[in-house]
Amino acid sequence: MATKKTAKKSAAKKKKTAKKAGAKKKVARKTTAKKKTTAKKKTTAKKKTTAKKKTARKKRAPNPAFMKAMRISDALAQVVGSKPLPRTEVTKKLWAYIKKNKLQDAVNRRMINADATLRAVFGGKSQVSMFEMTKLVNKHLS
Repeated sequence: MATKKTAKKSAAKKKKTAKKAGAKKKVARKTTAKKKTTAKKKTTAKKKTTAKKKTARKKRAPNPAFMKAMRISDALAQVVGSKPLPRTEVTKKLWAYIKKNKLQDAVNRRMINADATLRAVFGGKSQVSMFEMTKLVNKHLS
């Protein structure tokens, strides 16, 4: 009789542990389902934000301040011409003049060697850097 009772007890224990394991599996299934739905939400949210960024890039227009024609001083007019031009065109023509007359320094390419006409634009300096050049040219535009 003792063996039957122990067999019943062990069977009951097995059932309890099986129920607990089943409950744990259900909980695990629920959490994985939640994780999957949150992962889906995150990916769709990322897709939406990238779509917004792409449309924002397409709608961007150039700044009209760059296209505004500027009056050019007499010193700068000898290099780029006397007709009013936007800043972008002045810079293009200035670089064309520099390259045509080979005024870019051979050793340090960032430096511009001024000839007689550019010296008036550069405020009497014989050599200026590219970045300083734009600052000096802006003084001749109004």
